[in-house]
Amino acid sequence: MKNRFAFTMIELIFVIVIMGIIGKFGVEFLAQAYNSFIFSKINHELQSSSEATVEFIAKRLEGRIKDSVIARLADNSFDAIGDVNNSKNYVVLEWVGSDTDGYRGISDTNATHLPDWSGIIDLDAGNAAALVSPATDTTKINNLITVLSDGTAGVNNSAIFFIGANSDARTGYGWDGNVTMINAQQGAMHPVQSVAGQPDRFVSSTGTNFSGVDIYEYYKLAWTAYAVAMENYNAATNKGDLYLYHNYRPWLGEKFDDNNDSAHKSLIMQNVSTFRFMAIGSIMKIQVCTKTDLVEEYSLCKEKTVF
Repeated sequence: MKNRFAFTMIELIFVIVIMGIIGKFGVEFLAQAYNSFIFSKINHELQSSSEATVEFIAKRLEGRIKDSVIARLADNSFDAIGDVNNSKNYVVLEWVGSDTDGYRGISDTNATHLPDWSGIIDLDAGNAAALVSPATDTTKINNLITVLSDGTAGVNNSAIFFIGANSDARTGYGWDGNVTMINAQQGAMHPVQSVAGQPDRFVSSTGTNFSGVDIYEYYKLAWTAYAVAMENYNAATNKGDLYLYHNYRPWLGEKFDDNNDSAHKSLIMQNVSTFRFMAIGSIMKIQVCTKTDLVEEYSLCKEKTVF
């Protein structure tokens, strides 16, 4: 039998070098694969969360009363959305939303889902004391608003907006907390309440009737305003949280941050770096940017146009 010597020193060194090279590239490959996986995962999460956020906000903006939209600064001052100045740092977007659920007949038990309110005023049938809205059912409106507001509001907290009427975002909706014009039925929003036994009628809820008011044939009913606010902003990380406020009525002197419970405030998104908005005519554009520091610093923005 022929004897076999052990590895020579040169062979041993050669094997060690080869194994080292293989090990080095293997570790780098695994590290690169891991980084790619983490980046892909984070990118997917940011993509999906930012996309969901702009869709969420846009869907609610679709039902806005277009002249009511304002942008608010941290000091509580505000501009109409058409007067937004890009040099200012707006932190809140607010608007009055029409009752789209009631208009679609969501609460109607019939197969046809008839609207709870028709959006039409019979100009001949009404008078200064009462407005007549054919095919409107204030009982159904009240029941739906009670459910949607978690029992904190009803039809008697609502207001109507006449389509085609002149309106001033600064004074007509109660954004500044002054509801003197609104209580006199001289604002853009007209607070109303139901009439017992007459579900197709609205009367003023302010004590001032509609005498001298320009009544239009078409209207929208609203029971809440909405606000999207950037809060908890950290200047060091350039990130904050985006919240939706709802179930408040500026035409009654209420403000978006009067209540912070779950019936009035909901978290939309965390780690938001930018929330911007603008309007050209009645068309709005919103932008939400989010970021993460897990893989260096990575930012992603989503935009949405709302008609």
